[in-house]
Formats: sequence, structure tokens, C-alpha cells
Amino acid sequence: MGSIRRSLAFSALDSYLALVLQLASTVIIARLLTPTETGIFAVAAVFASLASTFRDFGVAEFLIQEKELVPQKIRAALALNIMLSWAMGLLLFFGAPLTAEFYRTPGIADVMRVQAFNFALIPFGAVTMAWFRRELDFRPILIAGITANTVSFIVAVGGALAGLSYMSMAWSSLAGVAVTVGVSLWFRPASFPRWPSLRGVAEVFHFGKFASGIYIFGQLGRGAPEIIIGRSHDMASVAIFSRANGLVELFNRLVLQAISPVCMPYFARANREDGSLKRGYLASVTYLTGVGWPMLAYLGIMAFAAIRIIYGTQWTAAAPLARIVCAAGVIELVHHLAKEALIAQGHIKRSNLLQMQVQGSLVLGLLAVIPFGLEGGCWGLLGGRVAGLLFAHRQLATTLGLTMGEVLLALRPSALLSLATALPLLAWVAVDPVNESNFWRCAIGGGVLTILAWLAALRWLAHPLWPEVVRIATVLRARLPPFNRSPSP
Repeated sequence: MGSIRRSLAFSALDSYLALVLQLASTVIIARLLTPTETGIFAVAAVFASLASTFRDFGVAEFLIQEKELVPQKIRAALALNIMLSWAMGLLLFFGAPLTAEFYRTPGIADVMRVQAFNFALIPFGAVTMAWFRRELDFRPILIAGITANTVSFIVAVGGALAGLSYMSMAWSSLAGVAVTVGVSLWFRPASFPRWPSLRGVAEVFHFGKFASGIYIFGQLGRGAPEIIIGRSHDMASVAIFSRANGLVELFNRLVLQAISPVCMPYFARANREDGSLKRGYLASVTYLTGVGWPMLAYLGIMAFAAIRIIYGTQWTAAAPLARIVCAAGVIELVHHLAKEALIAQGHIKRSNLLQMQVQGSLVLGLLAVIPFGLEGGCWGLLGGRVAGLLFAHRQLATTLGLTMGEVLLALRPSALLSLATALPLLAWVAVDPVNESNFWRCAIGGGVLTILAWLAALRWLAHPLWPEVVRIATVLRARLPPFNRSPSP
């Protein structure tokens, strides 16, 4: 358990330091670029992310879950990753003009061409990073993250101030990838295989052809709003939606990106050692919703204040959309770890099928109501999340023997906690509604009130998270320098 906590600490620190830099960059760039410029990068980034998902092809997951990871399998994974990465980079580079023509926006091609160069570098760091995750050694990942995010911040802000417009973010992405690869190679063990080999590629490919579908469908679902809105509306509308979705992404950076990298290795180890992960999965659901639901409730209630502070006055139209997207995030969080649990048990086909169902529901929901505008599209996303939740539970019931009663029992402490946390904030905004004159006071005061209410409710309700909070507080207190009130003689 100590290694899990240590890994979570490193992963959380990496995520939070990256979040600070990302927030600082976003605050500056949101005030330097117009919605149209932001939308151009957002659409191009969706296609780069989709190509990156094809590029990975489940190689990281293969390395993490493989019971006997011999050097030859690592070499084969590297070989497959190089072939796919370079192929995706070429596709992105030469497909850029067609994409720009489809959206009638030439700038998209310029961004995609720069992003294509990422794919020439990524394989040489991706396999090493996956090995670090397998070993639950998150220290090199932390160092790589801090360094890469710092460089990305400098390039993005410097480029925007220099007048590079949306290209500043494209160059920032390339700089971050280059630094990440360099740091991963620096920390690579001397015994780690350095050269690719075609022997054993078939085994990695067999695993990846199912595992990759999980993430391809996932990325299609995440990128569907920008892809559809960009074609049916315009680049400014894409940017408005992206800013609304940015609040949920803020939560993802605060919580999910710190937890998710550790969960799959943890589930895989539990499956290798105990042959079952049902208890661990239910505990993860309780912990995740115990943190996530109150945070999403705060972001939904304070959507106007959060968007006004982070993005500025030109983005306040995103606030009503953000509330709906936060509600969709609450639904999605219940079985957010379902695919990791299925992969850890070796159910690659089922996990692939689940992603098809979940993301297909999302796309269908969006297409059904996008003619009614951006708000209609957000309601479609919410409906898609509800359908995805039902599909996820069905797969988990089959593989883990998970019943709806067990899930509801695991969710009950977090539901009560979220209600107790949100009620004081709702009372606040009922008396003092958030507006242009008080958004700073509401955001800061409401944030402090939410944290205090959350801590009090954790203890009062004896939520399973409370012992962890006490343990963390005890560790921090022990590491602080002693405070001696009496003067030394």
C-alpha cells in the first residue's frame, strides 16, 4: 500500500504542478487570442490527439499488464510504436490541407503540420514511460512532467506575446514532447533495451488491435464536439464550447490525471496477486466520487465566476454550457475506471466494446440535438453519459459480478457528502447571486466555504476518505519543522 500511496503522491504532484502552469498559460493566452484563433487550434488538436491514440496502439497497456515482461517484448513494443508513430505523423502532415479545406480554415493545416513532428519523437520516450508506470516508479515521470510543462508554458506565452497567434500553442506542444523524450532517456536504466526488434511484434499487435480501439473510440468521443461543432457552426463556437468543457478538464487535471495513471497498474497488480479486484474497484469508486462530485458541484455552481476569472470577459457565454457539462461529468465519474478494470483483468475485447458503446452514445446524443445550438449539444452529451453509464455497468456486472446494489452502496457516502458540501454554497448564491461585480468574492469565499464544508462532512459522515485525510495531515505535520513557542536560552 505504501508504494501505491507514494506513486499517487508523485502522480498528483506532477498533475498539480502542470495544472498551475496550464492555468497561468490559459489565463494569459485567453486574453491574447480571439475565440476564432482558439477554435482553430482546438480543431487541429482533436485530429492530433486522435492520431496519437492510433500511434499508441495499446503499447503502454501491453507493457503494464504483461505478466512476464522480458527484454525482447520491450524491443518489439518499441518497434511497433515507431512504425505506427511515424505513419501517423506522415498522415497528419499530408492530410492537413484536406482537413483545412473541409473546415474552410487554412490555419488548421499550419497547426497540424507542426504537430506532425511530435510523432517522430514520441516513441523513444513512450515505451520507457510505460515501463516506469508498470514499476510504479513515478519519480522520473514527475521530473519529466515538471520540465516539459515549464518549457511548454514559456513557449506558449512567449509565442502569443510575440504575435504567433494559434501557432504559439502548436510550437509549445512540440517543445513539451521533445523535453519529455529527453528526460525519459536520461532516466532510462542502463539495462533497459535500447533498440527495436521485429521479433515478437505480432504478439504486441494482437493485444494492441483490441486495446487501441478502447482509446481510439475514447478520443473520438472526446473530440466529437469540436469536430461536429466546427463543421456545423464556426471556429468561435468551437472555442466557446471548449471553454465550457475546460472546467471539467480542470477537474480532470486536479483529480483524474493524478489518479488514473496509478489505477491501472494497481488493478493489474491486484489481479496478478489476488485474482480479483472487485473490492478495490468499489473502494476506488467511493474515493473518486468523494473528491470529484463535490468539486464538480462547486464548478457548476460557480461556473460564471470560474470562467470570468480564468478566461476573461469575452468567454462568459460559456458559463451556462459549463453547468450542463459538469452535470455530465458527475454521471461519467461513476464508472470512469471501468476500462482500466477490464484491461487489468485481460478483458480487452470487452473494454473495446464498452468504449464503442459509451462513445457511440455520446456522438449520437450530440448529433441528435446539435441543430438546437451549443446548449442543445451539451444536453446531448449529458444524455450520452447516462447511456454510457448503463453500458459500463452491464460490462462490469458480467466480468466482476458487480451488482447495482453494490455500486449504489459504494456511492451512498459520496452522495451524502456532496449534498452536505453543496448546500452551504447554494445558500450563499441564493442570497448573493454571482455577477460581474462580485465574482471574485464568490469564487474565493465559496471555495473556502466548500473546502470547510467538505472536511466537516467527511468527518461527520465518517466517509472512507476521512482516515486518508487524517493520515495525510499527520504526515505533513510530522515533516514540518517544529515550532517552539519559548525562546531559546
